[in-house]
Amino acid sequence: MDLLQHPRRNLGNRYRSQARKFLRLADKDSTRFTDNVSWAEQNARQAILYDFTNEDNWRCLVEIKIILQDEKGLNAVLEDVFCILGRDPEHIEQLKQVDFLQFGNELLEAAFARDPLNPDVWWEQVNSTADGIESLDDFVLRCQRLDFRDQRANILFGRRIERIRDSGQTSLFIDLARNLLAHRPQNHELWLELGRLYERLERFDEAWICYDHVQSLRAHSTVRDDYMSRLSKKMDGNPTMNWTRPEISKRQEFLDQMLLLSSRVSSMPGEETINSDNVVEGNESKQRLITLLEEEDFSSAFFLARSLVAQGEDWAADYMQQARQGLD
Repeated sequence: MDLLQHPRRNLGNRYRSQARKFLRLADKDSTRFTDNVSWAEQNARQAILYDFTNEDNWRCLVEIKIILQDEKGLNAVLEDVFCILGRDPEHIEQLKQVDFLQFGNELLEAAFARDPLNPDVWWEQVNSTADGIESLDDFVLRCQRLDFRDQRANILFGRRIERIRDSGQTSLFIDLARNLLAHRPQNHELWLELGRLYERLERFDEAWICYDHVQSLRAHSTVRDDYMSRLSKKMDGNPTMNWTRPEISKRQEFLDQMLLLSSRVSSMPGEETINSDNVVEGNESKQRLITLLEEEDFSSAFFLARSLVAQGEDWAADYMQQARQGLD
């Protein structure tokens, strides 16, 4: 029932149905073939725009590209799929010197067979004992080399690791969530899920930091204030509990950890790696921020600027906003 009530998924299904309708019309009326296939392609693109997690939406667009004999367009579609799947080097390698019109559909199905877009199907597959199926340990190792800067990839893998959390593996979820957030720190939904987990674990400082991050990303949100209210009620009449918001040093430590993780995500072999001990002094910090923004390393720039703001360096707020815009 929840799936039927999902508005974006409903729109995705509707546009895909329209695309199929125009394909049938193109098949019946050769005089309007070009117009009908063009409308089919537009609707198929809209279907993906509203619901990129439905494999049938991608299959529909690939089918149209093959009908149009649009090899470059088909290549672009497959590149987009592999971007959502974390730009896995093994997948990208398959795109070299391939006859897309002949093998494009097989590549798409092979990608979905290994990496189902539906997180529930993926979780069932991970827990399967069938030969050739990726284990959870293999998945964790693969996550260390995937690129999650694409918003859709971050959302997709965020939903996957929620299944890991729901299975009781909270420590693994925390590690993987922080890795995803290092790639794309404006994923407020994942920050919120991480904060809720920290709250259940009674790791109050980390929960506050996550909720504070959500509220800073979404000005209309009150999750941090609501959390403070819940804590106050919980502590009323309980003299053994005495909590105040984390000190700047605690927040600084958390953000430094995210900064270093982000630098490992963005650094290539032989490139300079950020040393947080060397970037917290006035002019050096500003110059480092400028350099990161020029290099389009927006994740590292974001965490460095946010770390400086937490220290009271208000001038860094403008750089944090520039990093956010770059990430978007």
